[in-house]
Amino acid sequence: MDLSSRTIAILIALLVAGVLTTLAWLVPTMAFEQGALAAGITVAACFLLVYLAFEALIFREINNIYAGLENVKRKEFRRLSNKFLFRPEPLKRMRDEIVQMAERKQQEIDELKRLQVLRREFLADVSHELKTPIFAAQGFLHTVLDGDVDDELLRHKFLTKAATSLDALDALVQDLVTISQLEKGVVRMRRQAFDVAQLVHEIFEQLEQKAGQRHVTLELFPPSLAPEGLRVLADRNRIRQVLINLIDNAVKYGKEGGHVIVSLLESSKGVKISVRDDGAGIPKQHQSRIFERFYRVDRSRSRDSGGSGLGLAISKHIVEAHKSTIRVHSEAGLGTTLEFKLPKPRPPRPPLATDAQLEADAS
Repeated sequence: MDLSSRTIAILIALLVAGVLTTLAWLVPTMAFEQGALAAGITVAACFLLVYLAFEALIFREINNIYAGLENVKRKEFRRLSNKFLFRPEPLKRMRDEIVQMAERKQQEIDELKRLQVLRREFLADVSHELKTPIFAAQGFLHTVLDGDVDDELLRHKFLTKAATSLDALDALVQDLVTISQLEKGVVRMRRQAFDVAQLVHEIFEQLEQKAGQRHVTLELFPPSLAPEGLRVLADRNRIRQVLINLIDNAVKYGKEGGHVIVSLLESSKGVKISVRDDGAGIPKQHQSRIFERFYRVDRSRSRDSGGSGLGLAISKHIVEAHKSTIRVHSEAGLGTTLEFKLPKPRPPRPPLATDAQLEADAS
């Protein structure tokens, strides 16, 4: 029998009221022995109902709480979801709150475990990325210091390679500092109006030699824009950094002898900037992770060919600081497109008319 506390309280009240009413009606004609017997029956009936109430409500609900905790231990939250209904009984409410709190704590534990895994991966990647240029520079420098190289040209070559490794180490440290500042929100975007088409042409000139090595053609779409260009409101230096990362990746991972197209599409809400290559594409299982620090789709790539893996992570934070999002569209064999939006500057307000102009218009 599954009776609620309200039902049992009503039954007890009705029984006690009935017994008292009966006693009040029979007392004048009832003998002492009969009154004592009636009192004993009343006490026994009330005791039985109260005991059943405790047994049905308290002990049963405590057992349900333990059963719910067992399900929580096994992470079987779905089996409990259909029981999370409004209940006036305090014990049932307490059970639901315990189970919900346990579910929240389990989610927090799972999130902490995930972050711990990411931290271990990050430390392993950082140590690997730092050791590579350090060991290279150490090897070249110790070779020169030990006097194993007598040729002046060879010694200069070794020192140049050591300097190159140290420059790569400095660039890596600067990227780590930048992404740390971006994640903390320390870096503020200095928004200004500028011509994004002109910025793209500057980046094309900067990457022209690298694109020429792979016979990649850099194109801007649409090829002809208005004389005043296409102006956006953003931090020019930071957007330059984003576009360099995106275009450089498109040149490296695009098809050799192919095309890299930067599209600038204007709308009423802003300008959509997209960088498209015609390479092999990114598998779907990797598309959600390419913006993670040090993540590479192809783990076998070296740092020289694949970079440090921080460029897209930095680009993601810069774009998000502009209240936008980088989106990736890619299919196997059809290339990859990365796009984001930037706002346009507000049009200037028309100047207020002077008194002389108002008088001239009136006349």
